[in-house]
Amino acid sequence: MTAEIHVLSAGAIEPGLVEAVDAFREESGNDVRITWATTPVIRKRIAGGEAADVVIATQEAIEDFAREGEVAAKGRAPVGRVGIGIVMRRSSPAPEISSAGAIKYAVLDADSVVFNRATSGLHVERMLGEMGILERIQPKTVRYGNGPSMMEHLINGKGKEIGFGAITEILMFRDKGLKLVGPLPDEIQHYTDYVAAIMSDAPNPGGAKQFTRYLAAPATKALFAAHGIE
Repeated sequence: MTAEIHVLSAGAIEPGLVEAVDAFREESGNDVRITWATTPVIRKRIAGGEAADVVIATQEAIEDFAREGEVAAKGRAPVGRVGIGIVMRRSSPAPEISSAGAIKYAVLDADSVVFNRATSGLHVERMLGEMGILERIQPKTVRYGNGPSMMEHLINGKGKEIGFGAITEILMFRDKGLKLVGPLPDEIQHYTDYVAAIMSDAPNPGGAKQFTRYLAAPATKALFAAHGIE
């Protein structure tokens, strides 16, 4: 029996990666197990000695892992980039979001502002700070450790709530009562690049090489693009 390939991956690319893994299983006959975590948590887990065959995280994190000898120098596969969008309950009136000023007004006008503590949430925090409103909205700000948890909060919430998250994660909840109001305008948009790399102590290095090559294939890139991963 072919050894399982263990992938430790950031959750922002989940919809595309799940479909890619299904296609890889069918094509190769190899099984893949995915462990989901935010990039900050992935950093902690790898620093604590956790081993996987392939790690998928932000480009910055992968470069840090390379410097620390945690991932191999060769065999990386760019997965794609993910932008940040605004999410609300489907029943909520959508605010004007065409400019940074419009978003500032929408945030100040909201009953609560929801975002995560992962990569996208860290950018949103910086953005709100640069707008000069982070401290003003602190009493009505709700933070979660990951995207799915904040989406569940919005689904079950009430009042005029506005959320910020990875567009890919927002799209995963379209059939559960949420809507993508739209991406952040270009002037304040932030894209996060995700890269797959083989871990230096991969238990299944052969499977890891095969899987990363598959992620770099044109057909797989097209599959990711269909799920909002550019």
